Amino acid sequence: MAHEQPYIDLIKRIMDEGSMTDSRNGFTYSIFGHHMEFSLKNNIIPLLTTKRVAWKTCFRELMWFLRGSTNNEELKQKKVHIWDANGSREFLDSRGLQHREENDLGPVYGHQWRFFNAPYESCHTDYSGHGVDQIQYIIDALKDPKQHTSRRLVLSAWNPCQINEMALPPCHVLVQFFVRDHKYLSCSLYQRSGDVGLGVPFNIASYSFLTHLLAHHCGLEADKFVHFLGDAHIYEEHIDVLKEQIKRIPYEFPRMKFTKMRELIENYDENDIEWIEPYKHHSEMKMKMVA
Repeated sequence: MAHEQPYIDLIKRIMDEGSMTDSRNGFTYSIFGHHMEFSLKNNIIPLLTTKRVAWKTCFRELMWFLRGSTNNEELKQKKVHIWDANGSREFLDSRGLQHREENDLGPVYGHQWRFFNAPYESCHTDYSGHGVDQIQYIIDALKDPKQHTSRRLVLSAWNPCQINEMALPPCHVLVQFFVRDHKYLSCSLYQRSGDVGLGVPFNIASYSFLTHLLAHHCGLEADKFVHFLGDAHIYEEHIDVLKEQIKRIPYEFPRMKFTKMRELIENYDENDIEWIEPYKHHSEMKMKMVA
């Protein structure tokens, strides 16, 4: 079975079993409750091959999270535009955030990862020493053989106290890490809402990159990525494209490694990645992003 088969099976399940739902941003076919697993052993990175996944965009967003940033201007400077619609004046106003400047996304993922629940002022504020640095807690535990088997290696982006201050409430909300045999690092993600055509391929790649990065940074080896989805849905306008995508024959996933050891996890970038086996993929599949 191809490494990509769990994702293909998810698409087929939604097409076979999904119920039509009139959501806040269009009609979807939806199921509730799904589970996938992807091996990360031997440096595998699960970038889908039945279409091209913009892995640099994905990795740059991940590093933006790890820096604790909530400023979309930083992403735009790196030619990453996946948050543009949610940072627009119109969208912020629709969320009741008229006081927030354009491209200030509020206390979204990066803020919760590095400064959980610190009172939010703006994307320009220095939050050093405020809130809870969940990422550093996990790094410290993973580096300590007496702590890295803890069942408390949990990273939460869902903060009910600050949901209404966010441009968009988090979709990928809860992450747990697990170390097997004091050596092998796995990651599980619970995602409350998954856009299977566009978002989920990025989520798979992003948290697999994060697992590889943490393993490298903490002297471990990446093992597997486990993905739990609550509301897994396909937008009506993506159906025809995905029907064509799942006809394609998948290639094997690529393999990668990090070549340098940085002092701080937020200091890595895509130039630290070496491709052991190159990313071979089919052509891009065009799907409209729904804000």
